[in-house]
Amino acid sequence: MIKAQIAELCQKYSDLTEEDIAEISFQASKIEMSPMYSEQDAFIDIINIYTSEAVVIYHKPPLTIPSLYKETVVGKAAKRENEPGVLRTFETALNSEGLLARNQEDKLIRQKVYPIRNHKRNIAVLIVEEDVSQTIKESFEVSNKYQDFVEVSSVLQAIDSFNESIVDNLNDGILIFDEAGYLLQKNKAADSYYEAFGYIGNIIGLHYDNLSLDLSTFEQLVYLRSIGKWSNSEIKEIKFDTYYFAMKQIFVDKENVFIMMLQDKTEIKNKEAEIISKSVAIREIHHRVKNNLQSVVSLLRIQARRCESQEAKTALNESVSRILAISATHELLSKQVEDGIQLKTVLESVVYNIQRCFLDRNHITVVSDVSPDIVIDSDRTVAIALIVNELLQNSYDHAFGNEQVGLIKLTAQAEEKVITISVIDDGTGFDVKKVSTTSLGLQIVNSYVKDKLRGKIKIKSKEETGTSTRFFFKN
Repeated sequence: MIKAQIAELCQKYSDLTEEDIAEISFQASKIEMSPMYSEQDAFIDIINIYTSEAVVIYHKPPLTIPSLYKETVVGKAAKRENEPGVLRTFETALNSEGLLARNQEDKLIRQKVYPIRNHKRNIAVLIVEEDVSQTIKESFEVSNKYQDFVEVSSVLQAIDSFNESIVDNLNDGILIFDEAGYLLQKNKAADSYYEAFGYIGNIIGLHYDNLSLDLSTFEQLVYLRSIGKWSNSEIKEIKFDTYYFAMKQIFVDKENVFIMMLQDKTEIKNKEAEIISKSVAIREIHHRVKNNLQSVVSLLRIQARRCESQEAKTALNESVSRILAISATHELLSKQVEDGIQLKTVLESVVYNIQRCFLDRNHITVVSDVSPDIVIDSDRTVAIALIVNELLQNSYDHAFGNEQVGLIKLTAQAEEKVITISVIDDGTGFDVKKVSTTSLGLQIVNSYVKDKLRGKIKIKSKEETGTSTRFFFKN
């Protein structure tokens, strides 16, 4: 029962391998048989590849006390803003111990999160939860227990003295840890960053290992320093969730503290990615649309000038007009800057232009079923239009013989936060593995789905039943 449930949810929400799923099932069976966690709720979560949120796939309630949950949470999401430790452990492969969280029933809890790995990859996390509703006030107040017996250094005194006038007005996050790795002080920028990461309550007193944003632990940093492999002037770029930071870490011997500074580079990185993405898109569009279609137009115009028959000239010129209309449509899509575009309208335009381009293939029927409620931002609309255009064109070009009657179904539906678009034909299939490595069209499709939509694509093709291509992405 548990094994089947885990397998079903893993296949629904992830691209984990059968070996990965077997490892998760094995860990769940160990938890089932273990006397541990008799007074705690234990869970296993995986990452939903469509929403980038964690999803619960296994729950073992406590044996000796009531569970924290009245209803089942298996199959439900664990959002970063509610459970920061879960996503943090997925991203860093580090344990997250003692972080506050808010569960699916809006109860304040404290979590211990441990990675489950296979072949040096994070495939899931084990979560152990305890109720902290009785100590909620203590959890949210500034804790001075550790500072009661730690002498506040002159650095901390300076920060306290100029807290509002200098340090708290800096855009860079500053966190100061004691010699054992516990957080003594931080500024408002650091608070803002960790709130965005989903940390609940005051982070003063948490250990560096619970605040680290890369793969480092405090013990590792101390060790590197002890063997002379530490550079205080080194600035390291890190990525955490959707954020990019320039991180500088310094051991201050005189004050016996460790300082971590975070400079937010997210906007710069996003701008760089946007520029690269648009430049690549423009090159691809020019290659696929302007260059190729313009060459065809030039050839048709030459042929039209050489024709003596007016009827032939008219037909060729009409063909030129149709091709230019297709080119103009793609140019319009590539320059679209508005947000909130109805996907149905865009895909109907794509289908219309394809059908005009293949007027001599009127024995092929295209049926569309696109939800009118799906609204997409302009950048992704361009990618979707080009992907669907490529898939439809491939079906027209390769799936049907000259007079073979065929049907192509185009669908687009939204469920939860995931959009699924499919192009299915009943023509002649192909060898997916062989063609995927040689076809420029399929290479572009795969590249756009992965890089532009950050989604997944599944292609199934058989000679007898035709080809089915589905791609999924987060709305």
